[in-house]
Amino acid sequence: MPKQTFINGKIFVGDNEEHFANSMIVENGKVKQVGDNLPVEGETTDLQGQTVLPGLVDCHTHPKYIADALHGVACTPPNVNNIKEMQAALRNSPAYGQGENVWIEGWGFDETKLAEHRSPTRDDLDAVSTTQPIFIYRSDCHSSVGNSKALELAGIDENTPDPVGGKIERFADGRPTGFMREVAASQLLIRAKSAQSYENDVTNMVNSSDHYLKEGIVAIGEMMGRMKPYTSLKLYQDAVKQGFTPKASIYYVFDEIDPQIGLQPSGNEKLRVAGIKVFMDGSISGETAYNSEPYPSGKMGVSLTSAEKLQRAVIMARDNKLQLAVHAMGDKAIQTVIEVTKDMEPWLTTMPSVRIEHASLISDYMFEEIAKSKMNYALVTQPIFFFAEDESYRHYLSPAQFKLAYRVKSMLNSKAILGLSSDAPCTPWAEPDSPFYNIYAAVTRKAANDDVVNAEEAITVPQAILGYTRDGAKIGGFTDNGTLEVGKAADFVILNKDIFTVSHDELKNIRVKETWMAGKRVM
Repeated sequence: MPKQTFINGKIFVGDNEEHFANSMIVENGKVKQVGDNLPVEGETTDLQGQTVLPGLVDCHTHPKYIADALHGVACTPPNVNNIKEMQAALRNSPAYGQGENVWIEGWGFDETKLAEHRSPTRDDLDAVSTTQPIFIYRSDCHSSVGNSKALELAGIDENTPDPVGGKIERFADGRPTGFMREVAASQLLIRAKSAQSYENDVTNMVNSSDHYLKEGIVAIGEMMGRMKPYTSLKLYQDAVKQGFTPKASIYYVFDEIDPQIGLQPSGNEKLRVAGIKVFMDGSISGETAYNSEPYPSGKMGVSLTSAEKLQRAVIMARDNKLQLAVHAMGDKAIQTVIEVTKDMEPWLTTMPSVRIEHASLISDYMFEEIAKSKMNYALVTQPIFFFAEDESYRHYLSPAQFKLAYRVKSMLNSKAILGLSSDAPCTPWAEPDSPFYNIYAAVTRKAANDDVVNAEEAITVPQAILGYTRDGAKIGGFTDNGTLEVGKAADFVILNKDIFTVSHDELKNIRVKETWMAGKRVM
């Protein structure tokens, strides 16, 4: 590959908050030199003053779900505000009427945002179709709803027992409502759907590649790695062969790993098995996050993993030199993770051994415990959650709890390393994995309804960008990414506006003009 020189740019190198350059030389897909007014080598690209960032890293997302969502129906505001509108949207799906083997899919509903203030049921979805299976993800991607055909294909009826860690909701007469509460229950439908057409799953993954590149995302953390009905690694390997471009790290769900076989790290910078995923609790908007105080309804949330089980996962991760990524939203769930791991010696040195995913409600005491701990932690959080779900958080949390919500500045100033990410498509927003909505929320602390959420926890634009570049790459183990330093991959994005100088209210409107990987334009 010939040398290339990029000139006249505003290049954010990304090794700290203040390092910019106006030119960069690329050779063999790597950054050879970066600085001001460099002598031209090889081909020249004039950036014409445009702003350049290192390629963005979404270190906690669900690419398989995104791949499904891209051909599914967004059941979110502003277009879907009640069940009748949801039914109409599903009838407008390209999959509608395509035959009884074609699933109609949707995503993103939140019953608190629907006029009926309830979840749809199988009966609601049967009004759309009884011959095609229908599957809709709730906004948290933990729970879901299926119609009668989907339940039939999954073998779910009034005699089916609740899976461990999940619940099949039922009408008064015992008939399943179609609502599958929490991941273990949703997986019963997902396995039926995925088993039907592996080739479609591969095609959907390949088609999702352009979606990521348009967002400027060059590397992703797959936080729902599955062993059944096929391994996620096989899905990605086959998708890469057919053109899936972003780099990926896979984290397998602990409950699906055979304890006799374990799990070993494997792969390379492009695609690798990176860690183990554990669920401590559910979501705040679903009243299933495990908190120390009850919800207004009296519910206490759900504890999906005991301290003893978490210890077994820690041992497996340590013995196999894998990261441990722990979903913990409620304060009681987060405290359990810290208590189990704080006195352990880190087993990884180039990246955090323990990732606390979401860390939605974290107290000063927890930050003090992290500061005193031996363990090296990452806090991987999603400001887009309070941006899109402010009403739910206000409703379900006490004022004292609400003050603990998504304390990004406190995370940044803690001993842990902070990563920003999307958890897409697990939030009720039509663009769930836009990095710029997350950056907007982290900097302004404004929700979509203009409510201000804990203004004292705002961070600066460069700090937010580092959460999506340098620090996101370090957390996810993407050692070749995150900065545009010499020797790193020439993976970068060109923005349509200068993110460092636009008004903060404009941050959410910024978009990526071009995405480059290994010195080649890919979008």
